[in-house]
Amino acid sequence: MENYSIIIFILAIVIGLSAFADKAKLPYPILLVIVGVAIGFIPTMQEIEINPEIIFLIFLPPLLYDASFNISPKHFKTNLSTISTLAIPLVFLTTFWIAVVSHYMIPGMTWPLSFVLGAILSATDAVAAVNITKGLGLPEKTLTILEGESLINDASALVAYRFAVATAMGSAFIIWKATLNFVLLLGGGFLVGFVMSKILAFILAKVRKNINVTISFMLLMPFVTYLVAEHLSVSGVIAVVILGLAMARLSNKIFPENLKNNSKSLWDVIIFLLNGLIFILIGLNFRYILKDIDDSMILPYIGYALIITIVALITRMTRVFFQKKNLQKAFLNNKRGKRKVSENALLDFGNSLIISWSGMRGIVSLAIAIGLPKFLEDGTPFPLRNAIIFISVAVVLLTLIGQGLTLPWIVKKINEIEEKRQLKE
Repeated sequence: MENYSIIIFILAIVIGLSAFADKAKLPYPILLVIVGVAIGFIPTMQEIEINPEIIFLIFLPPLLYDASFNISPKHFKTNLSTISTLAIPLVFLTTFWIAVVSHYMIPGMTWPLSFVLGAILSATDAVAAVNITKGLGLPEKTLTILEGESLINDASALVAYRFAVATAMGSAFIIWKATLNFVLLLGGGFLVGFVMSKILAFILAKVRKNINVTISFMLLMPFVTYLVAEHLSVSGVIAVVILGLAMARLSNKIFPENLKNNSKSLWDVIIFLLNGLIFILIGLNFRYILKDIDDSMILPYIGYALIITIVALITRMTRVFFQKKNLQKAFLNNKRGKRKVSENALLDFGNSLIISWSGMRGIVSLAIAIGLPKFLEDGTPFPLRNAIIFISVAVVLLTLIGQGLTLPWIVKKINEIEEKRQLKE
């Protein structure tokens, strides 16, 4: 079966499983991952080679644009402190602690290779969390924090990954250069996104009476923006996010209601198919990654992946609850004329736990793992490449299935506790 035929076959499965998910009483993304793993082990199934550059171009721009376009500006601004904490410092903290544990736990894992593995697994996939908790009554505040984090943390993770791989390839790591590069990447991405949003606004003002042309431009521009930013060596992720945020503000001013409805319907279908394809591809590739691993190392590598998953979860929980404490302290200092924090920005135990437990890894980790160079500068094979890819995919599957299956239960329990508390009051 040719690759394009397999994709059509997978999309048909995605659509069919969406109708079956409610009856199966399994979160939709988890069902897709499990079915993907099962399909991958069909003997006649050909391998679908994942090209990381294609994955980033096809999946990231529309998903980021849709999330930033639909995010609540009010909640985003209110919770910006928490979002930025999760999207930048937490990414680098996670990279560091995974690197430390990997270095001392996995034989042959040098410090540069440890940081490569840490960077691969540093970014969470809020798409999974939002899809898994859909219909469970999560507060909009919690959803905004998760979505806001996902809009920015991919950029942080990709920067960390780039420097980690460069170090593993033999380049010297200089922290001030890395910091400056990070600032330039984000600043450049912001500028590209802002300029492209102005260009799109100008075009739409001229053609908005033609619905088909208007929607076509809105569909195309996230991809164009991403490509322009990457061509200029700045963050395509940040550029697309800024484009989405700017267009969300513009749409309220100039777009007629029928255009909004038509555009939303089309975007909903595209995002539904892309999300489904993401999760089934994650499962589908497990078999082909498994074949490059020595049989005697499969169980040890799964064990390492489990420990890394726990380390990442503890790091995330520690940072989230530390943020909860910092916000409360800053709020109490309001009366003394110090830093002002809105009461709406405060985190309680319930949403802190949900945010902590929503740290599943996804398609970005999978793509950058598979995108590891095969050879070093001198032509020798990249050390432990297959091991790093296998452990990364195992962590993605463990977080999606383990945390994904338990997250709805945690949300329900927290909601029950909150309902009982309100009844007592």
